[in-house]
Amino acid sequence: MSEMFTSRRTVTIEWGDCDPADIVFYPNYFRWFDASTAHHFKAAGLPKPELIRQYGVVGFPMVDTQAKFHKPSRHGDEVVIETTITRFGASSFDVEHRLLRDDILCVEGFEKRVLVKKSEDGQGITSCPVPEKVKARFFVSDAK
Repeated sequence: MSEMFTSRRTVTIEWGDCDPADIVFYPNYFRWFDASTAHHFKAAGLPKPELIRQYGVVGFPMVDTQAKFHKPSRHGDEVVIETTITRFGASSFDVEHRLLRDDILCVEGFEKRVLVKKSEDGQGITSCPVPEKVKARFFVSDAK
């Protein structure tokens, strides 16, 4: 049996991340979640430039996103973002982020992303299958 790999990164909330009420301006969470997805690939041994070079893709754009806000974060807080790919489709994958402060869940983020390559005419992008070798990097065995 296997489970999905979870990566973690720490973010310190800066003055410019906050609104006049000294709480994080909500779009910044989405910026951090986007960076956490790229970090997740790197932590799994596949930094984005390597993914692009090795598999001929142009990236993994977000096609849907949402968040649940439980507790505010403020200037000076140090938070940990845990990122997990929870499901792979043929060309898409779902990502969940958990932003924690002192082990308290503050924000949950959800993304649907699609692996894409340049279209045949070179004028746009089109989805492409997620290679099995890529998917395999995000599973960890819990066999003892």
